Amino acid sequence: MFLGWGRYELRRRHPLVDLRVSARPRVLFTNIASIAVGFALYGMSLSFPQLLMAPAETGYGLGLSMVAAGLALAPSGCVMMLLSPVSARISARFGPKLTLGVGSAVIGLGYLCAAALMDSVWQIMIASVLVAGGVGLGYAAMPALIMGAVPITETAAANGLNALMRSVGTSTSAAVMSAVLANMTVTIGTHPMPSRDAFQTAFFISVTAACVAIALTALIPARGDTGQPETRAQEKRSA
Repeated sequence: MFLGWGRYELRRRHPLVDLRVSARPRVLFTNIASIAVGFALYGMSLSFPQLLMAPAETGYGLGLSMVAAGLALAPSGCVMMLLSPVSARISARFGPKLTLGVGSAVIGLGYLCAAALMDSVWQIMIASVLVAGGVGLGYAAMPALIMGAVPITETAAANGLNALMRSVGTSTSAAVMSAVLANMTVTIGTHPMPSRDAFQTAFFISVTAACVAIALTALIPARGDTGQPETRAQEKRSA
């Protein structure tokens, strides 16, 4: 279906998404990095709540209720929101490429903390705040990278495609993490539960995704051929 859609778009004079623009290295590597960052983000959404709510009888579970687990993870959402304007300032001074790389590194650091320190609620809270902080930095940098590499007339379509790539990452993560947590289990009474090794495996998979995002970010050209000067000149001539 994707190949058929791509062939259809390439043959249109006015395509919904200009795939030739999307194939520019700055846009292409940003979109692929977005998949990796989205993958790493969703690992937290699946693993941290289950770890917090796992029964204490497992030896590693923290035995929280659903409400308590939600409250423990609530600060991560606030940090993600608060760091978005910080990301904008870093991008304005050093460029969005650096911001995305730093955000990916912070995500990886958060998961490493979770893998090493998962014996108390405050440790999981710190790990979740780090992961969310990295996501806040990275997600805010992606649109800046995209808009700096496409013509003005393509910004909406290009950012829409980037949002889709992030969704591809989160949906892939949901499948992979669910498979890991469902197949590496211990039995408590008659109920199978994800084992400690399952959670650590999920964390290290997310670390790998963050490292992939860092590598892809390094491949993003510092400056892309945006086509904006030509577009603006045409707009002035039309006016």
